[in-house]
Amino acid sequence: MLDDRAKLLLKALVERYIADGQPVGSRTLSKASGLELSPATIRNVMSDLEELGLIASPHTSAGRIPTTRGYRLFVDTMLTVQHGQFAAHRLAADQPQKVISNAANLLSNLSQFVGVVVAPRRSSVFRQIEFLRLSERRLLVIIVSPDGDVQNRVIFTASDYSQTQLVEAANFLNRNYAGLAIEQVRERLKTEVETLRSEIASLMNAAVAVSSEAISEDQNEVVISGERNLLAVSDFSNDMSHLRRAFKLFEQKAQLLRLLDVAGQADGVRIFIGGESQVVPFEDLSIVSAPYEVDGQVVGTLGVIGPTRMAYDRMIQIVDITSKLVSNALSHHK
Repeated sequence: MLDDRAKLLLKALVERYIADGQPVGSRTLSKASGLELSPATIRNVMSDLEELGLIASPHTSAGRIPTTRGYRLFVDTMLTVQHGQFAAHRLAADQPQKVISNAANLLSNLSQFVGVVVAPRRSSVFRQIEFLRLSERRLLVIIVSPDGDVQNRVIFTASDYSQTQLVEAANFLNRNYAGLAIEQVRERLKTEVETLRSEIASLMNAAVAVSSEAISEDQNEVVISGERNLLAVSDFSNDMSHLRRAFKLFEQKAQLLRLLDVAGQADGVRIFIGGESQVVPFEDLSIVSAPYEVDGQVVGTLGVIGPTRMAYDRMIQIVDITSKLVSNALSHHK
């Protein structure tokens, strides 16, 4: 355990390094901490902190910088956050997809880093379904969700259907199945398929299959804004290999999605510091994230991705308030 003096010096060192991006020497630390300590005493404390793996000394400098463990201790036990600074921002609630896009932009603009939002899980309930004959045994399936979102899928069928048959089948399906989730329709079909006319049964099975496929694809949508902001971050611009690794993460959306899925399993703001675990495999990146809700149910995750040397107190405010704005905008969109 650290004594109060060591904690205060570590806090001052992390805050100074976040602000300046330069290794912190004992003279600077003495001024920043406000403690009346001799340079020798400060050097002894810094040596102890280094032995504990909380700070490190770069080869080119006599100063110290925080390690991943040092950042974690700072974030968990020393961070104080003042809320309310960004409360004036609003997100229009006209279209869910626009809310998500605007939220990613807002996160990026406020943080000057990268804003990331995992789009909400799309409703599996359909309001209306239509079939359109494109050519022999080739159909367009049009699926309309309760909130008016439209999904189009082209399917190939074993039999050829006339447009009259397709209209009749769509009318039957809308009359008997509209308002049900695709999973419920699938279960009902298992028991009702014997009593349905063959063309209706086969078309319904095809519609269920493409609906499930469309919903599954939508779960993987990640909206990213502000990748170019990292070009202005000295931690990356001074080392192109760091920048390339960061951009590779943004290109590999599946990995980003897994990372944010972990964040969405917790209440409130979570901080993932690079190199701590496989969640964030890059030592030079950190993620501040939070889940967002629709009518009290968590439906997605959003966050800021930036350098490990970021102002965590400010990022927590930005992410926390944006998650509340998104939750409010989507909950009022009916």
